Amino acid sequence: MRVFNASRSLWLLIALLVPLSSCANSPLGQSLQDSLAADPRLSQANSPSPGGSPTPTTPSTPTASPSIAPSPQTSSVDRIPSFSESTSVGASGNSAGQTDVAVSTPSSPAIEVQPITFTDFNTTPAPLKPYISDLAKLGILTPAANPKPGATSQPLLKPNQNITRREFARWLVNSNNLLNRDRAPYQVRPAVETAEPAFKDISRKDPDFAIIQGLAEAGIIPSRLSGDGNTNATFRPNEPLTRETLLQWKVPMDVRQSLPNANIENVKQTWGFQDASKINGAALKAVLADYQNGDQANIRRAFGYTTLFQPKKPVTRAEAAASLWYFGYQGEGRSAQQALQPPSSPETATEPSPQTSPTEPSAP
Repeated sequence: MRVFNASRSLWLLIALLVPLSSCANSPLGQSLQDSLAADPRLSQANSPSPGGSPTPTTPSTPTASPSIAPSPQTSSVDRIPSFSESTSVGASGNSAGQTDVAVSTPSSPAIEVQPITFTDFNTTPAPLKPYISDLAKLGILTPAANPKPGATSQPLLKPNQNITRREFARWLVNSNNLLNRDRAPYQVRPAVETAEPAFKDISRKDPDFAIIQGLAEAGIIPSRLSGDGNTNATFRPNEPLTRETLLQWKVPMDVRQSLPNANIENVKQTWGFQDASKINGAALKAVLADYQNGDQANIRRAFGYTTLFQPKKPVTRAEAAASLWYFGYQGEGRSAQQALQPPSSPETATEPSPQTSPTEPSAP
């Protein structure tokens, strides 16, 4: 039965193909071919459109976690050179990397200093050696006079020898002007050679006339110009400098303002000096103002801690140098150590803030 059905199906297929082949080019054949052809609209729908994006296929069920999106592509940039490939700039601003230790500032030309090496430096008291070292490098200190005329020897500081009033006046002006080399208003101007002498014993022919006269004209040291009558008619250049005189000359150049009123009791309360009553009345103001300078007080730097001021005691050359290592008041000032540092750039150079006026202590 199955064989009969298969033979019957085969003969039916042959019967259908024979007529179709005979009318392949006839209108009936073309019509039959078109009816059996695939729908062109279905073909266009299944093929991707040119230039368009394919429609994403939505999954039938959500995934357990969102798919990771690709990282955005960054635009290319120029490679940053490593430090070893870049130019190294030294402290002085040059490409050689060298440090400029010239004594100069952005607003003033370099000053040629002449460092001096003292052969007797080791005889300086240990607490004062750092101050002497810095000032010697700046060329501020001068060798002590040799007592033997015409004798030639190595420069001697003689740090424990008394300093004269003349020599301290010279050191005072030179150190102040060098440490404030970029601040002309802080400098002491030397007197002109035609000025009327302020002291009977310092004539125009004196080698230190310009310095001593300049200090008198600035009102730093008492003289006839400051209205002190005949009390300071003479300068006495070769006499030893006393402690109270050192304070009387140096402190006004630290404070640069009117000194506070002072009396013996004020000094006793602040410094605790047992011999405050022996201090000259004209020097009391300077002694009190020096106390208000804190750790930068001249007395502390030059003489250390003491309950006896000994105002009439001569000052040694090392002590005098220590007092000149710093000029300023209550943190606003200049030191010899700073003067030895490389000059700062114009961008970082700043003017000091206004100083605070010395205050008078309350009455006991």
